[in-house]
Amino acid sequence: MQDWQDALLVYSTDGGKVKKSTKDETRSVSSDGIVRIHRETKGRKGKGVSLVKGLDLPADELKKLGTELKKKCGCGGAVKAGVIEVQTDDREKLKALLQDRGFSAKIAGG
Repeated sequence: MQDWQDALLVYSTDGGKVKKSTKDETRSVSSDGIVRIHRETKGRKGKGVSLVKGLDLPADELKKLGTELKKKCGCGGAVKAGVIEVQTDDREKLKALLQDRGFSAKIAGG
C-alpha cells in the first residue's frame, strides 16, 4: 500500500529546492583582486581568444570596458557571464591597457 501512495506524489518546482539565479553568479570576480587574462581555443576551430576574468564591475561598465579593449586591439569580441572575450592573441597589449586603467593584471596560462 505504501508504494502505491508514493506513486501519486506530485512534485512542484515553484518554490522548492530550485535555486534562483542572482546577479552575483553572472559576474567573474577574483578573490585576490587580480585580473587574469587567459587564452582559449576550445570550440573555436583553433582560433585563439583572450578571456579577461576577475573584473569586479557592474554589467554596464564591463560592457564599456569590453568595447574599449576591442577598439584598442582592433578586433571583435563579446561580454558573456562577466567575462570579456577579445578575439586576439596579444595578451601583453591587453595587460598594458588594463594596467593603464588602474587594474592589477596578470597573464594566466600558457
